[in-house]
Amino acid sequence: MALSSIERQSSLDALRGFALLGILVVNIVAFATPYYGTGVPDPMAQSRVSHAVMVGIALLFEWKFYLLFSFLFGYSFTLQMQSAERDGKAFVPRMLRRLIGLWVLGLLHGVLLFHGDILTTYAVMGAVLLTLRSRAEKALAKLAVGLIVGTATVWAIIGVLSVLDVDAARDSKALAQITSALTAFRSTPWGVIAQHVQELKGVWVVTALMQAPTALAMFLMGCIAGRRGLFSASSPTAGTSKLYKQCLIAGACVGLPAAVAYAYGTTRLAGTPWDLLGLSLSLLTAPLLTAAYIGGMQLLFRSRWGQWWLGVLAPAGRMALSNYLMQSLVCSVIFLAYGFRMMGRVSPLDTLLIAVAIFAVQTVISRWWLGRFAYGPVEWLLRAVTHWRFSSLRVGRAGRGELAG
Repeated sequence: MALSSIERQSSLDALRGFALLGILVVNIVAFATPYYGTGVPDPMAQSRVSHAVMVGIALLFEWKFYLLFSFLFGYSFTLQMQSAERDGKAFVPRMLRRLIGLWVLGLLHGVLLFHGDILTTYAVMGAVLLTLRSRAEKALAKLAVGLIVGTATVWAIIGVLSVLDVDAARDSKALAQITSALTAFRSTPWGVIAQHVQELKGVWVVTALMQAPTALAMFLMGCIAGRRGLFSASSPTAGTSKLYKQCLIAGACVGLPAAVAYAYGTTRLAGTPWDLLGLSLSLLTAPLLTAAYIGGMQLLFRSRWGQWWLGVLAPAGRMALSNYLMQSLVCSVIFLAYGFRMMGRVSPLDTLLIAVAIFAVQTVISRWWLGRFAYGPVEWLLRAVTHWRFSSLRVGRAGRGELAG
């Protein structure tokens, strides 16, 4: 079943909503346990069910959904550039204001709510994308591939070198850091903020070596897709069922097996060189699994059953930035000293169920909100910074998800 132009725009918003769910499933684990990503076994994740949940998250969610958001950021970047050209407005000053606003939001988010913030990375890499906006598609594609291959190679080298540098006291050092972090996150709001500031230093280093280059690569691929009007009904190069099926096949044949290897490494061989080598393989192939998600969801949206999902996911995607920040706020209240201090006390299965519940509520709230207002609250604020003027918040014309560009 073909999609109308309105449905195609809704499918773009729905992809954002789908990505929002994936981001939450990954991020909430970092709120729920200080053991996440340390290589030290989590006492709350020792049962078979808990292990299966963590394997599933590693297999299907980790390193895939921030890439999907990144692709959509690049796609929307191109749409905004085209919109500025049609309106006769200078694009660069407008986008720079937007990126500065996004960076400030990200910094506040990282300090107050979640040290794993992605907005600051998007802002900085968005500035890089701004300098590359006039490059030919072939040059952008080569750079994107180079960034992905280069990042994967760096982490493969780190994995090999770690074999030569075995630290017998690594686990005890990591456990001491975990205990310190858990105490801080359960202490007071000021203790939470201090811990975030402390962890941001390390997070930014890892981000520079991992998420930043791969996010930029997907920005570039999204930019190419935007130029070609992948989700535009009026474009002769718009996505077809054949293209989306090819994405599914590539993801199933290459991306999925690599994701299995990564999931095994990060759950069974955590803290070993094999863990890092699995990460390298995942960084190399995760874009293919992300492409499979795009293709699969677009095919789903063309089915009768998929129309229901389109209606559920699109409102959440239209206010993706507000929902992303709200997810962190809710998780902070549940798990940190801002509220119930449940960090380290919830099993992986219960954590996953909490994530699903949060997102389900967000879909309802998003639909209610957008029935009355044109933009999400944070989208409206960022739009004001971008255009340097306040627009009416009341329903007049539809807004689109600001997180994705």
